[in-house]
Amino acid sequence: MELKLDGKRALVTGGTRGIGRAVALTLAGAGADVVTCYRQESEAVEAVRRDLRLTGGNHHVIQADVSDHERVAHLAAECRARLGGLDVVVNNAGAVSHVPFADLSHEEWRRIVETNLTGAFSVVHETLPLLPAGGSIILIGSRVAMVGLPQRAHYTASKSGLLGLSRTLSKELGPKGIRINVVQPGVIQTIDIPAARAEHYKSIISLGRLGQAEEVANVVAFLASDLAGYVTGATIDVDGGT
Repeated sequence: MELKLDGKRALVTGGTRGIGRAVALTLAGAGADVVTCYRQESEAVEAVRRDLRLTGGNHHVIQADVSDHERVAHLAAECRARLGGLDVVVNNAGAVSHVPFADLSHEEWRRIVETNLTGAFSVVHETLPLLPAGGSIILIGSRVAMVGLPQRAHYTASKSGLLGLSRTLSKELGPKGIRINVVQPGVIQTIDIPAARAEHYKSIISLGRLGQAEEVANVVAFLASDLAGYVTGATIDVDGGT
C-alpha cells in the first residue's frame, strides 16, 4: 500500500536542518502542503525554501522561535491564513547542550526545557483548534529519554516530559478523533561525528550503523497518514536497536 498525504496540511517546527528538514521534505514529497519554521536566518533556511519550491505544492517557511509563546501563536495564525487549517503537526524544534550536572545553571536548564518541553506544549496548544477529527500530532523525542546520557540531565528531562504529555493528551484528544504519538530517534547521522565515536555507537547498535534522517522522517510520515489511524499514545523508537 502506497503512503500518500495528498490533501493533508502539515506544520513541521524546526524544519531547516537534520531530522526536521527530512520530515518537511518527506511530507511534501508525499503530497502534503507544508509550513515549516526556523529560529534565525541561515543558508539552511534558503536551501529548504528552494527544495520545497522544487517539490511543488503550497509550502511556506516562516520565522518562529518555539520558546516564545507569542511567536508560536503567530505561527499558528499563519497556518490558518495560508493553509486554512492543519491536519498534521510535527513538533521537532529543539535545543541541546552538554553540561555536567554540577555545572548546570538554572538559566541553561530553563533554556532547554522551555524550548523542548514548554515549546511543545505551546505548539500543540496553539495549533489544536486548527486540527479536525483525523488529525495527527507527532512529537520528536529522543531515545536518551529512556536510557539517560551523562551531561544531558536537562535535555533528557525535557524529552522524557514529552512521553507524559503524549500519553495524557492521547486520552483527552482521542474522543475528538485526534491522535498524538512520540518518535524517539537514536543516533542519527545529521552532523559530522568523530570516527572513534561513530565506531563506538555502531558497536552498541543492533543494526551496526548510524541512522539516517530520512528513516526517522518515514516513520513520521506513516504516523501522519491514515494508515496509522488506530495508533495513538504510542512511543516509537527509531534507533537501530540500541
